[in-house]
Amino acid sequence: MKKITPKNLFVRQTTLSEIGEHGQQKLLHTNIVVVGCGGLGTIAATYLAGSGIGAIHLVDFDIVSISNLHRQIFYKIEDVGKPKAEVLASYLTKIAPFTRVSYSNKPVSKSTIFQLIKRGDIVLDCTDSLPIKYLINDACVLKNKPLVYGSLYKFDGYAATFNIKTENGFTANLRDAFPKISKEAIPSCSEIGTLNTVVGIIGLFQANEVLKLVTSVGKLLLNELLIYNSLESTQYKMKLKQNFSKEKIQQIFENEDYFDPRCEIQDSSLLISTSELKEKLSLVKDSKRLKIISVIEDVNTKLPFKTDQKIPFSKFNVNTIELTKNNDYVVVCNRGITSYTAVQQLKEKYPNITIVSLKEGIINY
Repeated sequence: MKKITPKNLFVRQTTLSEIGEHGQQKLLHTNIVVVGCGGLGTIAATYLAGSGIGAIHLVDFDIVSISNLHRQIFYKIEDVGKPKAEVLASYLTKIAPFTRVSYSNKPVSKSTIFQLIKRGDIVLDCTDSLPIKYLINDACVLKNKPLVYGSLYKFDGYAATFNIKTENGFTANLRDAFPKISKEAIPSCSEIGTLNTVVGIIGLFQANEVLKLVTSVGKLLLNELLIYNSLESTQYKMKLKQNFSKEKIQQIFENEDYFDPRCEIQDSSLLISTSELKEKLSLVKDSKRLKIISVIEDVNTKLPFKTDQKIPFSKFNVNTIELTKNNDYVVVCNRGITSYTAVQQLKEKYPNITIVSLKEGIINY
């Protein structure tokens, strides 16, 4: 086998006069941090490793599940149950001999974010968490870090490059597009669903932004948010104006907790396991008393048991739900995340009624 060198490995890239050996050297001396090793992160990190980025640090606390495989295509069936960051790091080292790969499989939090982004010249937000997206954005603004943003909603994808230093100061950031973290119940992709191809497209947009940023080739998505619709194959650019200064974001950072329930350790007293629920449903006495509420976004989702109420999580309002002491309640969702949040809210209103969440959701039922 011919010896692999940067010269023969990246020849197709350096042949481009706009890139050349000089641009390739810039890539080889760039460190990036990829936060989120799901659909966006696997695509972006893999293509950037293949392009010759010098160092990639992967951040993700989650493990590979069966439902990930349709869009997180670099994971295999035998990877189910393994830490995402560790598996992806192993894959990248096999395809990118000149890229230093490291990883962290701990949750991102306000107390850890600065240490995590310290490693990178550029940070990629590939997460599926609204509070964490704002946390990454605010931390990058405070530490003057370029942020390449990506997000998804059903058939739509969003991409932008935030917080780039120019002669006139820094460019727009996430808060210039969406000033506040929504307090409404916004379902994640795991709850509302997403098309696997749009995931790949946005991940590639993010990788492309990094390559342009490092090599100074082309026009970056600055002061604008790219919105891509996969059904119509249309693109729209929403113009942004820089309104949130570092000083404003510093004040926000000091007061915001950036809480994400998916990173929370769930209280076992508010949970019911699959085996426990099956047992209760099999007993006539218990099954008559038991009422099941689904907060799955798609109300047409077929469930393996009868449900008494179907409320999309995005429309869940605890003040409009009436429960009675004569019944016990189980709230279900796809992965046991939004159902747990719903149970917490219901228990505040009805502390003396038995209300539990189906642990790990119906995908594991």
